[in-house]
Amino acid sequence: MNQLETGEASEAAHGRSDLQKELAEVLRQRAAISAVLHAIAGSPHDLQPIFDTILDSARRLSRADTGSFRLVEEAGFRLVAQVNPAGFEKISPLVVRGSFYDRLIASKSPFLIPDVAAHELYRAGEALAVAVVKRGLRTVLFVPMLRNDQLIGSLAFARQRVEPFTEKEIELVTDFAAQATIVLEIVRRERQYRQLQMELAHANRVATFGQLTASIVHELKQPIAATRTHGSAGLRWLDKTPPNLAEVGQALARIMKDTDRAGDVIDRIGALIRKAPPRNEVLDLNEAILEVTALTHSEALNTGVTVRTQLAPSLPRIHGDRVQLQQVMLNLIVNAIQAMSGVAEDQRELVISSEASEEGAHVGMRDTGPGLHPESLPRLFEPFYTTKPDGMGIGLSICRSIIEAQGGRLWATACEPQGTLFQFTIPISPTAVS
Repeated sequence: MNQLETGEASEAAHGRSDLQKELAEVLRQRAAISAVLHAIAGSPHDLQPIFDTILDSARRLSRADTGSFRLVEEAGFRLVAQVNPAGFEKISPLVVRGSFYDRLIASKSPFLIPDVAAHELYRAGEALAVAVVKRGLRTVLFVPMLRNDQLIGSLAFARQRVEPFTEKEIELVTDFAAQATIVLEIVRRERQYRQLQMELAHANRVATFGQLTASIVHELKQPIAATRTHGSAGLRWLDKTPPNLAEVGQALARIMKDTDRAGDVIDRIGALIRKAPPRNEVLDLNEAILEVTALTHSEALNTGVTVRTQLAPSLPRIHGDRVQLQQVMLNLIVNAIQAMSGVAEDQRELVISSEASEEGAHVGMRDTGPGLHPESLPRLFEPFYTTKPDGMGIGLSICRSIIEAQGGRLWATACEPQGTLFQFTIPISPTAVS
């Protein structure tokens, strides 16, 4: 092999080596983003694991010894995550506006200091530079995080040795920071959407209870009136000579029972109207159904609707948010009662059923109303679509989003010769099976 051929072979081998390095770097960056996405999937309501993963992934990409992640706030840069070797002192949780750190990343470009101890800022006694050297760090890199060219945060990395970050490392971390910023923006928008959904759901619950005001008042007046009756009876038994203490005791027991009944009604109403963050808990779906049917009992009686329940006696427990699931049931029951107002009273019937299915716990609500037009079914759960003259069109949309958020599905079918059947399923978690 002549010298020319040897040179060409060496150049080809070098080219393959560079290509392999670039491929390895791309794979590392993809793995880093994949780790962030996995953190988001595993902690939809908690940002801290996402912050920690972003910082740790970027630190690994840059091969740095330490790292910190700060987000921009009105007061300055708030520390949200840091990675330090064992024994390292903590850094300040907030860097105020107007400080050197603020000016350092104002250019919105990565900023590298190869050796802090040799930098003019350290010689001038700048507090940040002095603190960095005091912590045993020599080479530092600051990478801004931008959204629409607006600074939203920064990543800072350091090495304990004097070893400047390479252009390729800086490029890798800068690209990763840009992708992480996009991911954070998606998470932020998703949170805003969820917050809006919660606000709408709360407004829908309040509006629904407004429709049930008369029924709720009736539900409360019954135990209150009974309590007064039992109290009067007890007083009469006390006036006897001698007092009939056995009858007095029974009257007091009935008073306690009716007081508890009124308290239960108030507690259920309070839980449904209260604005609170979602809770994932193990719950008995049959029990939740019975609580809602108790709240709507008077409304059904007043409109001549017969409500029957066919609940599976051994329905497995599920994981879910009780308040949100009860809101779905409440909406469906009230809708069914209203739908049957136009049919003969002896034909008004609502059957609520539960059973275990392949998809999980299954709930059905079948009414005997006039039913739905075929063209309405595909659009029934669209936001602001309604078949009621005075409807807002948000109730069923919220119901579907609640069920889908808990891993289930909600749908409606027309019944023959009349009526509509609403059904939803909620998955049964293995740990929730009773």
